[in-house]
Amino acid sequence: MRVKGSRALLESLKREGVDTIFGYPGGAVIPIYDMIYQFPDIRHILVRHEQGAGHMAEGYALATGKVGVCLATSGPGATNLVTPLADAMMDSVPIVAITGQVRSNLIGTDAFQEADITGITMPITKHNWLVKDVNQLPEIVAEAFHVARSGRPGPVLIDIPRDVSDAEFEYTPVESVDIPTYKPTTRGHSVQIKRAAELIDQAKKPILYVGGGANHAYAFNEVRELAEKINTPVTTTLKGLGAFPETHPLSLGMLGMHGTAYANYAVSECDLLIAVGARFDDRVTGKVAEWVPNAKIIHIDIDPAEIGKVLLADVPIVGDVKAILTELNKVVKGKQHPEWVSQINKLKQDFPLHYPNDGVLHGQYVIEQIGEVSNHDAICVTDVGQHQMWAAQFFKCERPRQFVTSGGLGTMGFGLPAAIGAQFGAPDKPVFCVTGDGSIQMCIQELMVATIYKLPIKICILNNQFLGMVRQWQELFHENRYSSVDLEASPDFVKLAEAYGAHAIRCFKPSGVRAALEEAMSITDRPTVLDFRISKEENVYPMIPSGGTIHQMVVQRPPDMVPLDSYIASETYMGEDDQATQEEKETVPVPRAK
Repeated sequence: MRVKGSRALLESLKREGVDTIFGYPGGAVIPIYDMIYQFPDIRHILVRHEQGAGHMAEGYALATGKVGVCLATSGPGATNLVTPLADAMMDSVPIVAITGQVRSNLIGTDAFQEADITGITMPITKHNWLVKDVNQLPEIVAEAFHVARSGRPGPVLIDIPRDVSDAEFEYTPVESVDIPTYKPTTRGHSVQIKRAAELIDQAKKPILYVGGGANHAYAFNEVRELAEKINTPVTTTLKGLGAFPETHPLSLGMLGMHGTAYANYAVSECDLLIAVGARFDDRVTGKVAEWVPNAKIIHIDIDPAEIGKVLLADVPIVGDVKAILTELNKVVKGKQHPEWVSQINKLKQDFPLHYPNDGVLHGQYVIEQIGEVSNHDAICVTDVGQHQMWAAQFFKCERPRQFVTSGGLGTMGFGLPAAIGAQFGAPDKPVFCVTGDGSIQMCIQELMVATIYKLPIKICILNNQFLGMVRQWQELFHENRYSSVDLEASPDFVKLAEAYGAHAIRCFKPSGVRAALEEAMSITDRPTVLDFRISKEENVYPMIPSGGTIHQMVVQRPPDMVPLDSYIASETYMGEDDQATQEEKETVPVPRAK
């Protein structure tokens, strides 16, 4: 069949199961957009900025496990995808980015809207291709999807010059992919698995340390089976949230800089660390030399480059996490650790997560209520900042792919577009976007997309009128010098939401939170923006200073710190908004976190 390159691209995408593309047109991709018009089975979502397209593809991929697809034109369109691609690379998110390029004969001449996007994205993609010959296009698309979804998942990019899109050739579908230089190891070495089982059976204080790799590998059941078989406490990274139910008695929640104190104490005490799909990020380890000082380490990961990168493992096992845990569960004998579990439970009692019980609206309380009102079944998408850490601490994930966030790159602006992508991918699940007044303003234009497609996303802005996490660091480490973190001069989010066609609610006090969230849950034909006016001074605790050790962990505000709210009049704190009634300004007790 003789077709144009643009049709071959769409036919190839359809063969890969693509049903949704997030994109923005431009001159170099007009032939592709003209062809999309003829493929009604492939839904194109017109975003408002290419960065939004990339994050939507990420959210779609993280919520579904499928490959997300985004499309942009050449030059600035392509470079606007750089941040999402870097984000996806850090968090192992499988996306295929398709970019238009100037005509082949103009490449390298500084032509209008030309950018060397393959050169720019080389270090932030698993692989990228510049299509020089239209005859290679079907094979390149097939290889791109294979690379994106196999091994350690990640982003790839296909750059297509306009003349390649227009060129005609004899199209033959690609039936299979064989890349001789790309053969990810999936089966773990049997000898290493046996050695790991021996260490596990000998351990007295084992800990399972589970990362995002377990979520990518769908190893939820295998992680739980191992934990229960050997009666081992489980802690997860930020990206590992959901890989083990946080309501399980063996759950320690998240560890690291803002992880639970008991998880960090437990890890520092363990004699065996079983790392599953985790990469020993610096936000987890702090000062590496003093982390898990008495523990042997088993490191299971599909990416051999992660083995020994930060810490040497006593037993490294390269391969698919799910497959390796399946084999490991067959050979470990199973052992109870009553004294160790009892010690862990004592730590949980002594160092629970908590927040002030002072009648003021706090972000942690909002997060708790989101979990409860959604019966812990919602997909929780976050931006980056204090709200992200509170969500990680208080939402309580029950299943994989429930917590969608930007971990490695820490991208503010990720939340709203990723929530849109997640809602497209999982239309039957409630989707909450937990964001801050700083983060939401970075990609707020994508709210129009949510309105157009009648997506019932609940966008919860934890509005403290600050860049909260930076302010917290300035308070704790820079003597309260709040340099350029004041966001009091922000839009009225209620009016802004209404301008975009969304439903909007503002909430000032704890007693109004549940009703606001239930009202949002009842809105099914458009997004709802909830402007929660929370405490300006609240910090995220526990906190281990960057590069610090467990001995430097701060579990609550130091007593010599001056609370910001103490010198801000309550009327000002509550806001001068005339929508706040006297009743709303009244304070009521906040239930203390359990």
